[in-house]
Amino acid sequence: MEKDSRSRENQPRNAAGLTEEEFLARYEPGKYERPSLTVDMLLFTIDEGELKLLLVKRKDHPYIGCWAFPGGFVGINESIEEAMYRELKEETNVDRVYMEQLYTWGDVDRDPRMRVVSVSYLALAPKTALKPSAGDDAAEVAWFIVKKQPLLDYDGQGLKNEAYLLSLTSEDGAVKIAYIVTERQRKNGVLNIVETHLELFPGTAQRLAFDHQKAVNLALERLKNKVNYTPIAFNLMPEEFTLGQLQKVYETLLGKTLYKANFRKKIFPMVIETEKKTENVKHRPSQFYRFNPDYKEE
Repeated sequence: MEKDSRSRENQPRNAAGLTEEEFLARYEPGKYERPSLTVDMLLFTIDEGELKLLLVKRKDHPYIGCWAFPGGFVGINESIEEAMYRELKEETNVDRVYMEQLYTWGDVDRDPRMRVVSVSYLALAPKTALKPSAGDDAAEVAWFIVKKQPLLDYDGQGLKNEAYLLSLTSEDGAVKIAYIVTERQRKNGVLNIVETHLELFPGTAQRLAFDHQKAVNLALERLKNKVNYTPIAFNLMPEEFTLGQLQKVYETLLGKTLYKANFRKKIFPMVIETEKKTENVKHRPSQFYRFNPDYKEE
C-alpha cells in the first residue's frame, strides 16, 4: 500500500493538481462539438486505353441522384482503413485492391448535413479483377472515363487562361460531367505551391456530389507524378502482360506517347520474363512478363 501511495504521489499533475488517471475520470467528451468522419475511395482502372473511375449514384439525400465515390461514415470502433474496405465492399462488392491515402478534406461547408471531415483513398486494380455491383446505399454503380486536357481558346489557339477541362463520361456515354480547372501558383515560404479552382463547365447538366471533383483532380496529379518514380502502374496490370500493354498504361497515365527504346530501358529492371508468348496473332508473337518482386526503387 505504501508503494502504491508513493507511486501516485510521484505521478505528474496538471495545473489543477490532477494526475492523468484523475483527469480522464473527470473528462467530459461532449464539452467540444466534434465533426463526423467519413472515408471515400477513388478506384481507378485502365480499360481499352482509357483511364476509368468507379462511381456510385446516390440513392438518398443529400445530392440524391448525383454520382459520387464509394464511401461512408467511420464507425466508432473501427479504423479508417477498416471503414474504407467495409464501405467499398458494401457499396460496390469490390475488395483486395491496392490502396493509399490521398488527402483529408475538411472545408466547413463541404457537407450540408453537418460538419464532416473526409479521408479519401486512391485505389488501383486491373479491370479483369473487378466485378462491381451496387450495394444497399447506391442506386447504380458505373465506370466513368476520366480525362484532364488543356482547355483551348475558341479559335483552338493555345490555352484559355491556363485552364484545363476535367471530364467524366460514363462508358455508355449517357452521363457527361465536366469541370473547368484553373491552376495558379503562389508562394508558401520559399516554395511555389499550386492553388486549384474548379467550376462546372457551362451547360453541364450533372455534377459530382459534395466536393468530389477536387479529389478527382488531385488523384490524377498524384498518379501522373508517382508513375515517374515508382512502379505504381503495375497495380493496373494483370499478373502477366506484354511490354506493349504496359507501355500503353504508362502513356495513358502520363497523357503522352513514349519512345519504345527509352521506355524499355527504364522498365526492364522492374519486370521478369516468363515462358509465355502471345498466340494466334498476325504479327511476331510478344513475350509475356510479370512484375519483379525484388525490384527496389532507387
